[in-house]
Amino acid sequence: MPHIAVIGAGITGVTMASKLLDRGFDVTVIERNSYAAMETSFANGGQLSASNAEVWNSVGTVLKGLKWLAKKDAPLSMNLSPSWHKYSWLAEFVAAIPNHEKNTVATAKMAMMARHHLLAMAAEADIDFDVEHRGILHFYKDAAEFEAGRKSTKLLEKAGVFRREVSADEARKIEPTLPENILGGFFTEGDFSGDIHKFSTGLEKSIRARGAKILFDTGVSSSALSADKVTLTLTSNGASEKMDFDAVVVSAGVGSRTIAAQFGDRVNVYPVKGYSITVDLDETSAEAAPWVSLLDEKAKIVTSRLGASRFRVAGTAEFNGANYDIRADRIKPLTGWVKANFPEVCTRNTTPWAGLRPMMPNMMPRLGAGRNPRVFYNTGHGHLGWTLSAATAEIVANTVETSFAAKTPTMTGGTGIFAKPALS
Repeated sequence: MPHIAVIGAGITGVTMASKLLDRGFDVTVIERNSYAAMETSFANGGQLSASNAEVWNSVGTVLKGLKWLAKKDAPLSMNLSPSWHKYSWLAEFVAAIPNHEKNTVATAKMAMMARHHLLAMAAEADIDFDVEHRGILHFYKDAAEFEAGRKSTKLLEKAGVFRREVSADEARKIEPTLPENILGGFFTEGDFSGDIHKFSTGLEKSIRARGAKILFDTGVSSSALSADKVTLTLTSNGASEKMDFDAVVVSAGVGSRTIAAQFGDRVNVYPVKGYSITVDLDETSAEAAPWVSLLDEKAKIVTSRLGASRFRVAGTAEFNGANYDIRADRIKPLTGWVKANFPEVCTRNTTPWAGLRPMMPNMMPRLGAGRNPRVFYNTGHGHLGWTLSAATAEIVANTVETSFAAKTPTMTGGTGIFAKPALS
């Protein structure tokens, strides 16, 4: 069987490895951290949300962003110091505005596809990841935001995502802990939530049991391509070793840009930092915290209930380069939001976190082959890595399988298309 290297053991890397194993490939996962899912896949908002698949590239988002720059507690924060990567990325972001509808529909379709694949993976590997099938409720306190939500709902319907508009009273029937001062919202029953870290580490154990080799504390320092192989120079604990593979899939999060450059490809991910808090719930707080996953459209804050004793609150977008610092001034709006909307929830025992979203300027993940037919990409998912990962892994695994079937039409084995004639 062809030997495939998957670079990265976050949510996109482990789902990618799983889908390649399904097709009979020999898989080695290479991860620079000591464990799986220790960066962006550690403590995100928890939502698997086709209902939040609208890309950010719009005139409205740009205008909001400019206003937010003047507010310390706004959803957007930007370090304005000179940076060619940052400002050229922003220019490409603006240039992608004309593709807003097309890219939103494509993203939402992938999100719908991902639901089935992710739940099937969890069932097959018997992963407990605090999944809650209670839907996702977007709620509004501002009339203009609510009207904009109606337009977004119509756009998402083109991809088959149906968000039901609900009144304030209906919203509080869906989630009784919601505050009184809301105007209404949109409810998406098919969306759900769960703990990305539990899922990723559970799937990592599963793929290891199925035969995948996982190299932790290992970086890729250089690479070389030839007609019949990819050679990676791997570094671990100060030592270097060269390993040959039949192909490589890059799923390295914000590190994908540097690795892609080694292969002669441009994968323009920018590290957009997001923050979260995980609130440990005492008995009173557990009664007062919502169970339905929420999205406050004005504050751009999402919540998920992770079992009986944890409440995840996440949001913000910070443009500050590859900076992992957890800033108190970005955590404060999250705890303040909890106090304002759910005052009976005690935030005394709260764990803050920050992660870097690997975001492409057009908000679309980079999928498929690079310049070299032995190099593939499954990266750049931005704020929707948890939502899209199972679908993009399926898409890229199909691409890899098709590529090898075309190269070796007589190859047999596995559960995929290797036994079929080469594709034209």
